[in-house]
Amino acid sequence: MLNTDKNAEALIELTGVRKSFAAPEKGRIAVLQDIDLQVRRGEIVAVLGRSGCGKSTLLRIMCGLIPASSGKVLYRGRGVRKPLPGVSLVFQSFALFPWLNVLGNVELGLEALEVPPAERRERALAVIDMIGLDGFESAYPKELSGGMRQRVGFARALVVNPDVLLMDEAFSALDVPTSETLRTDLLDLWLERQIPTQAILMVSHSIEEALLLADRVIVLDSNPGRVKAEVPVTLKHPRDRESHVFRQLLDRVYTIMTTPVVPSEAELVRLARPTIGHRLPRVTLAQITGVLEEIHQPANAGSIDLPVLAETMQMEADNLLPILEALELLEFVSVAGRRVSITRHGRAFAAADIQQRKVIFGEHLLRRVPLAVHIRRVLDERPSQRAPSSRFLRELEDYLAEEEAERVLAVIIEWGRYAELFAYDHEAGIFSTENPGAEVKQ
Repeated sequence: MLNTDKNAEALIELTGVRKSFAAPEKGRIAVLQDIDLQVRRGEIVAVLGRSGCGKSTLLRIMCGLIPASSGKVLYRGRGVRKPLPGVSLVFQSFALFPWLNVLGNVELGLEALEVPPAERRERALAVIDMIGLDGFESAYPKELSGGMRQRVGFARALVVNPDVLLMDEAFSALDVPTSETLRTDLLDLWLERQIPTQAILMVSHSIEEALLLADRVIVLDSNPGRVKAEVPVTLKHPRDRESHVFRQLLDRVYTIMTTPVVPSEAELVRLARPTIGHRLPRVTLAQITGVLEEIHQPANAGSIDLPVLAETMQMEADNLLPILEALELLEFVSVAGRRVSITRHGRAFAAADIQQRKVIFGEHLLRRVPLAVHIRRVLDERPSQRAPSSRFLRELEDYLAEEEAERVLAVIIEWGRYAELFAYDHEAGIFSTENPGAEVKQ
């Protein structure tokens, strides 16, 4: 049950799928665009992409939890308009009901399908045994470890005998040894055909995890999410992550994820006119500094392969790529394919003391991040040199959804305070120029 050809039956098929959400004063914000994707009988498909590219939204559309804005979503040739009994979803969080024991949580899906109590209990006990939870039927979630709670999540998904199993970063909340064990156990059940599932689609933040499990890897681009590339994986199980072929595949996927798609003419116009609504990556100053210092290490001579950097920093691609995006935005590094090189600005920052770093960071914020320039200009133009955060949040919501606008504002607050471009009172929600380190040149 692996490595199927393209003629295998498509259990789920997406054609031209788009998803957008309403945004105040901006119409709609596109999250997914023109997604064409098939999940075929007998295969495991992995979906990779940067945070915010719409991976989880895609899964929820596929299982009928939310509708697509346009395009076709088919399950066995029929349109998907509501949750389907033939498709199960395992969430990243354990999502268990704390007042129900293991048996009760597993039986829940069968109860919703109106399966008779006797059959319900028999099927639940069978899958609990199969998933490795025998003896814990009467235990409550609070009594279980993280790995055991996620096993309950898998049991609840599998007990309804789904054709297609969807997994939304199902192993990411677990520690490395636990996720490795659970991943191996699931793969064994799949390969030995102990589960009735005909296909698996998994969203992952780990390139290595995707390559260990999947027969195909789909890489999504972001803003909006769209299929960037498809990589077949024909290695036999069990796969050796240290083998030359596996490392080549790993490098190939890293390169795909870090190589930008050639923008359309409309996108070139947009990129040529940066706005305050630029989606700042979700990273901290500590992460920016830590990665830059590693690249600056004498042993690396200011240049390092992305997979090597990820291994050295013990980071998954989903966590490392936004940091590199921030470093590129600030002109501290350049990324070409899988190679990351420090710039002269990055070298200056890495070699500077604490106060010099603040000055350099502030200069690059004002040169490269329009939102930082806008906030500082508004403060300088006001007699009180103060402004409420709600003012900037409203402006961001002209470009971004509410939640994303709040996230971007939180990022610029951290970055701007570090550079001493402005102060911020969290309790009052007020920006000000109180206690700036030095006059700011604009």
